[in-house]
Amino acid sequence: MKQKLILWLENYLFFPNSFQKILSYLLLPLSFIYLLVILFKRLKASKIDFNIPIISVGNLTIGGSGKTPITIELAKNFKDVCVILRGYGRESKGLFVVSLKGEIKVDVKTSGDEAMLLASTLKNATIIVSEDRVEAIKKAKELGCKIVFLDDGFSKYSIKKFDILLKPKDEPTNSFLIPSGAYREPKSFYKKANLVLKEDIDFKRVVTIKKENKEVELPKKTILLTAISKPNRLLEFLPKNIETIFFEDHHNFTKDEIDNILNNHRDFAIVTTQKDFVKLEKFNLKNLYIMDLSIKISQKVDFTALKNYIKSYN
Repeated sequence: MKQKLILWLENYLFFPNSFQKILSYLLLPLSFIYLLVILFKRLKASKIDFNIPIISVGNLTIGGSGKTPITIELAKNFKDVCVILRGYGRESKGLFVVSLKGEIKVDVKTSGDEAMLLASTLKNATIIVSEDRVEAIKKAKELGCKIVFLDDGFSKYSIKKFDILLKPKDEPTNSFLIPSGAYREPKSFYKKANLVLKEDIDFKRVVTIKKENKEVELPKKTILLTAISKPNRLLEFLPKNIETIFFEDHHNFTKDEIDNILNNHRDFAIVTTQKDFVKLEKFNLKNLYIMDLSIKISQKVDFTALKNYIKSYN
């Protein structure tokens, strides 16, 4: 039932049917109020220069669009780099240094799934979670970081930064702002970004199935278990008609949930994402396969503006 509700909400926000479109139009007055709030915040904000290059990787819509893998792909090319994110789904509050120059300091409950994925992948980076991005930037400078990547920071209008926005391969047919549609900022705001990267044109996802860090093929009887936004986007990389079990984005799996899945699917293997794996690892599942995701950025992408921005702080 929960899985059907998740998919219904995502279809409503991104690709609504006729009935959902009616609901979307009925909620337009709330979207208009939301728009006024956004415009007021943007006009009111005065930008703070922290005297350190800050690169925001974000998107205009709700949910995932490849921010974490793009951040990994870009950040791995720098020394003394820090990645700052809010840490959605974590059980902690406040500022935490998740990893310091590659040394992991906290568990996944404290960090959240995305931060732990970044910490385990970027072996030399510093990862910080904090609701207050300003305090996190100050902490990064205190720790000696020379460049900051800000996860999902486009709406942080008061921070002077280089904005990269990601466009999904299949853009929503519903162009309204929430709660009428999937957009958190007006679609026209793509023009306000310093660089826009569109999936399948400027970058592509490359997925390899792995087990114990070795490339393998999936068994015929396999379940896709995941707690990410828009989980149906994973299906293009998997066998047709694969069974699925979806939880809400950033869900923390419990032992009872995993035991129930194993009892109901005794002869099945489980395949999951890297982001989910950091939360499933503690259960020591024997027949667990990982969708290893990497990003291939087109050589046609012009990073001159980004390079000049970084140089301006040297």
